[in-house]
Amino acid sequence: MPGPDSISRRLSGDARSFLAAGYALLIQVAHPTVGAGVAEHSNFKEDPWGRLLRTLDFTNGLVYGDPQTAAGIGRAVRGIHTQIKGVRPDGVRYHALEPEAYGWVHVTLFDAIVRVHHHFGIALDHGEVVRFYGEWTKLGRLLGVRERDLPATHAEFAEYYEWMITERLEPTPTVYDVLETLAHPAAPPLPAALRPGFALGGPAMGRAQRLVTVRLLPRALRERFGVKLSRTERLEVAALGRVARTATPLMPASLRNTATGYMRWRHEEIGRLAAAGEMAAAA
Repeated sequence: MPGPDSISRRLSGDARSFLAAGYALLIQVAHPTVGAGVAEHSNFKEDPWGRLLRTLDFTNGLVYGDPQTAAGIGRAVRGIHTQIKGVRPDGVRYHALEPEAYGWVHVTLFDAIVRVHHHFGIALDHGEVVRFYGEWTKLGRLLGVRERDLPATHAEFAEYYEWMITERLEPTPTVYDVLETLAHPAAPPLPAALRPGFALGGPAMGRAQRLVTVRLLPRALRERFGVKLSRTERLEVAALGRVARTATPLMPASLRNTATGYMRWRHEEIGRLAAAGEMAAAA
């Protein structure tokens, strides 16, 4: 479990990490197995906010929950994935627990957090990145990501990441579903009193999320997916980065780490997820 001084606990709940959600999902579904699984077994197009909350539930539960909660969530998440299987559009049978695909989904969250803080927060130094990678791969054990399923060191991960970009990731149909969802975000399930605020600010938030997502993509993937930023958009995202970095010392503690508030808000859902894992283990 990550300790109180871990990089995982410092960054996973930082509000800026949410900016990386689109990037993480995009490079996940660019893997043919993940793309097919999400297309056939997820309702993210109809309920993108629900999918985001479920991802945040398991991530926060793993990183900030007590050992019993984290272990239960790990078993529950793996159990859910045992049912995700089918046939890809190219006719190849797939299963969500294929080691390469399952490990890729886990490690993309590490990569997304590092990237977003490099561009929109305080970049980690090399030693912190190495330490964070070690923490994240250990968290993967709770999900059933075996030691041999991911590179042992961050140096090896860098080579693995480039190989995945070059040899494995492709513009799956789900990639374009994600891009469309980012371009036209649905309204979140807000109380009635807050809905007018989203109607006013939602389009700007959606635009910012799309710009950040495209900016975080490696150039090779931008070209492969047929997405790019105009000169004006590049200036916009650069300005957003400057504002985000400048604001870092001014951010209240509740935004630097949202985990306490999130765990309190979603404690019932997180508890049910952990309990499902405990029940599965006892069965």
